[in-house]
Amino acid sequence: MGISYGMVAGVLLLCYIVWRISSNSGPRLPKGLPIIGARKGDWFPFWQATLRNSLDVKKAALDGYKQYPNQAAILPVAGPGGASFIVLPASETQFVTEQPDSVLNLRAVIIKGLLYRYTVADQFIVSNAAHQHIITTTLTNQIGNMLSALNDETAFCFEQIWGTDTETFRDVGVWDTLGRVVGGVTNRAFVGLPYSRDPALLRAGLNFARCLPLSARFLSFVWEPLRPLASPLFTLPNRIFERRFTNVLLPEIDRRLRHRFDHMNNDKEKYIADKNDFLQWSIEQAIASGDPRMWKPRTLAGRVLLLNLVSIHTSSLTVTNLVLDLISSKAETLDELRNEITSVLAETQGVWTKTAMYKMEKLDSVFRESARLNTLTAVALRRVVVAKDGLTTPSGVHIPCGNFCAVPSLAVLTDAKKYSSPESFDPFRFVDLRREVNSGERLPDHVERSRMSFPATSNDYLAFGNGRQACPGRFFAAAELKLMLAYVLLHYDFEMLPKRPSDTWVGILRIPSPSAKIRVKRRKPSEVPVFRFPTHDVDWT
Repeated sequence: MGISYGMVAGVLLLCYIVWRISSNSGPRLPKGLPIIGARKGDWFPFWQATLRNSLDVKKAALDGYKQYPNQAAILPVAGPGGASFIVLPASETQFVTEQPDSVLNLRAVIIKGLLYRYTVADQFIVSNAAHQHIITTTLTNQIGNMLSALNDETAFCFEQIWGTDTETFRDVGVWDTLGRVVGGVTNRAFVGLPYSRDPALLRAGLNFARCLPLSARFLSFVWEPLRPLASPLFTLPNRIFERRFTNVLLPEIDRRLRHRFDHMNNDKEKYIADKNDFLQWSIEQAIASGDPRMWKPRTLAGRVLLLNLVSIHTSSLTVTNLVLDLISSKAETLDELRNEITSVLAETQGVWTKTAMYKMEKLDSVFRESARLNTLTAVALRRVVVAKDGLTTPSGVHIPCGNFCAVPSLAVLTDAKKYSSPESFDPFRFVDLRREVNSGERLPDHVERSRMSFPATSNDYLAFGNGRQACPGRFFAAAELKLMLAYVLLHYDFEMLPKRPSDTWVGILRIPSPSAKIRVKRRKPSEVPVFRFPTHDVDWT
């Protein structure tokens, strides 16, 4: 009997997978901890648990939470975002939150997980993440000043992508079209007009954001000593889109740098930038640093591109999940949201302000509820122990340097002890919870109410992380996503779905159906609220 090449290839692939799982090249795991997914009688508990958990990480996360509520356990998972996690009990979430990045580090998780050493061309950007400071400070502080421009870009993008036909419903791919809108709106804040509407730049930024995680995944299967040789092939798409993005932006960067340096040589008048966007802030930061590497045009373009990767990916997932939740719920929910948005904007005559956005409690609630129900990862606060001597937890577990640790997220957010009907989408759940804060004889507590808003973090709500290493751009993301949802609710009608399309778990990551489609139709002008000042610029020319 002959042996086919397919059989040989299959056996070799199986041997390779077993080798990958059993490889002991990583840091030493703590001894004596239970392994989530292992069963009594297993010959190879760690390997078999890894396989089971990788095939159904949702079940593994929920089972671990129930079986080991008060102790640490090992959760081995292969696939995107996967590792051998030491999952600490939920009671130690605050302990993890309080650790400085010199002990537990988030960036190390991202750098290792996405293999930035190979997937990002400019390693200076990776080692010098100066852009994070801009996001935390300048970008967050400028949100109010940017709302009008962001809303203008939102309207432009949806009219271009979802269309303006008021007579016929059309099919649109949720994940694809919303990703393109997020790219346009985000780049309005990053690089401004006209580049936020440049098709070549937007395509390159979106494709880079979607290709880099894939190239990192494929490269992760290559034996580490051979990755420098294999990386040029696996990261070729990254390089192509990176070059295209940079080539579009370089002339604008050169122009702004010349303009800035010309004024530096003229002390007679105070310099006033003609742009107010992330690129301009990066230029100012670079010059202030005194480091010539900081203002290299390709480095500045690379920072913008890297932010496209982070913002487009996360924001696209978030808004896709919410749209699918809403269109598969009740039509009355959409009407309630429309009424709230219309009434609040009527107070400002159609002008978007931070105060107006704060008043839209129902709009805020649907985002927080969708993020709760569709948490993007099975575990949260993923950190690498970077302290040389390791870390000892309050329960006495010593975690050696180099290990990954995390805390429960999916299980906490769907815990019936914390949320009633936790598996159901209750769009205005957090409206009621926020109002309960000021019920009865209690004095108004605005701080406590704000802790239940969409971008707020807590030990029981880790959609954006928590503490000093929480997502620095969450306030900007929340603002642009609210603008997007408000716009489509006021300007489009939807055919409701009988059932929400199923999500897929890949590694520890939850992905909404990339093929899900909805049917939309532009509302007629008579159906759209009219304000004294339009909510966006109706003349695109």
